[in-house]
Amino acid sequence: MYNNPLVSVAILTYNQKDFIKEAFESVLEQNYNNLEIVVGDDCSTDGSQQILLEYAAKYPNKFIIILSERNEGITKNSNKVQEACNGKYIAWLGGDDVMLPTKIKKQVEFLETHEDHNIVYHNLYVFESSSGKHLHFYNSAKDKYTGDIKMLIKHGTFNGACSSMFRKAAASYPAFNPILIVASDWLYSIEHLRDGKKIGYIDEVLGKYRRHENNVSSPLSPLSIQGLADTFKTLEILMSKYPNYKKEIYYWYSIYYRGRRKFDYAGNLINSLSYNIFNLKSLIVLFIYYLTFKKVKI
Repeated sequence: MYNNPLVSVAILTYNQKDFIKEAFESVLEQNYNNLEIVVGDDCSTDGSQQILLEYAAKYPNKFIIILSERNEGITKNSNKVQEACNGKYIAWLGGDDVMLPTKIKKQVEFLETHEDHNIVYHNLYVFESSSGKHLHFYNSAKDKYTGDIKMLIKHGTFNGACSSMFRKAAASYPAFNPILIVASDWLYSIEHLRDGKKIGYIDEVLGKYRRHENNVSSPLSPLSIQGLADTFKTLEILMSKYPNYKKEIYYWYSIYYRGRRKFDYAGNLINSLSYNIFNLKSLIVLFIYYLTFKKVKI
């Protein structure tokens, strides 16, 4: 039987006053009591900070609040929160997402009984914010991956950020690479497996991920261009640090260039195929482009 180690629930907030109460309450309703809630607010201007201070005053021994005086971006905010966490484990949560009541306990039980694992994640219920409508599950039967660092490089961010729990001691420093302004979570996860450790999966829905137009991953988000740039930088870092996974990294270079085709349609598709000639989707899109002499999205 394991002890009940301290868990840090790390929450990033920015102009989410309509959602953060639900996020906080979902943590407070966990059936696991030994936890702290570390909140980093990136200079919200919508009244979010007042709500944070109210919760900190109501639960003085539960909340750690970090208020930025200016907007510094996701990665810097993430590092501030990471450094303030005191727990053996860190569970990340967006200020607009929700935990289900048994999440923390089940993830702690997994990591306490799997010492060769530094990350454990679970499935998520993805819903539309405006209507509450269920859209899909984050992980399908085809992308419930587990394994070592090669698996995480090969398949990308298959572990939803708000579904993942990490061993704090396994993080590098700084935990989130500061040259990656927005999309630093993939490398963050990869680095936790650098010493032969593994990522595990609990095949249950233990959280809810909110979809709205301000999601960083949304194509409508102004941060999406920066996210592409960060992806390229991540691939350069991976090539430098993990050259033995060249095949898997080249696969992602291929996807990256296809994702940039709106900037130079034919040129970036050709670049995509130069890294992976067997990238069927890029081949098809390029064929249609030359066949019709117009930009076609598939």
